[in-house]
Amino acid sequence: MTAPLLALQNLSKTFRSHGHAVHAVQDVSIDVAAGECLAIVGESGSGKSTLANMVLGILAPSAGEIRYDGQALPARRTLAHRRALQLVQQNPLSALNPKRSIGASLRLAFDVHRIGDRAGRTARVGALLEDVGLPADFAQRPPAALSGGQRQRVAIARALACDSRLLVLDEPTSALDVLVQSRILRLLADLRAEHGLTYLFISHDLAVVRNIADRVAVFEKGRMVELAPTDRLFTAPEHPYTRRLISAVPVITEDEITMRDQLAHGAA
Repeated sequence: MTAPLLALQNLSKTFRSHGHAVHAVQDVSIDVAAGECLAIVGESGSGKSTLANMVLGILAPSAGEIRYDGQALPARRTLAHRRALQLVQQNPLSALNPKRSIGASLRLAFDVHRIGDRAGRTARVGALLEDVGLPADFAQRPPAALSGGQRQRVAIARALACDSRLLVLDEPTSALDVLVQSRILRLLADLRAEHGLTYLFISHDLAVVRNIADRVAVFEKGRMVELAPTDRLFTAPEHPYTRRLISAVPVITEDEITMRDQLAHGAA
């Protein structure tokens, strides 16, 4: 059996608040296969963002181990580790420096990680923008001149600049309207197929998750209460908490039908 690209083994995170222990994540074990999209879902405070921050090295685990490509990841990440695991944040406007042009923000990733030579970095910026469906001349624009969907494409391009195999996507479509969401989800699906990417997709939106994830891990109060293939989770959820989450999803709307159809037929 092929080893997972990402393996979380008995992972826990405990914080101290006013002299009391707060168990944000408790004894979580998950394997994520190369090329898979695993969604982490749950209500606010369920531990999903804490889990993502431990994977990225922003938080150190209180217990357990994180393994990437067969190797244990240390609490203090090297530049190579940070290059291998990249984050796409929820709000692309706050993720981009408003004083830098789009091209300068993308070139910064090349500079920090010493990717390519100086002469070739400008050309690589243009290629990255085209890879996410934007014209190369967008490199000259400031973030404020772009729409929300365009800025999120830039944020995805910045993550791709490092040739990362695993992207942590933290609510990447929640700040976008539903039709722009569908285009970003289509882009993510296409990039995953083209580049063999692996996604850890953090979301509270089960309608979005249903359209992109291969498997879904459901979190409640820091514990993973269910892990199942997406189709099975939505048709035969086993845990009472999962059933409550799914029962709260609105009946499919015309907007979601449009999103689903665009994803199914590859609409831009």
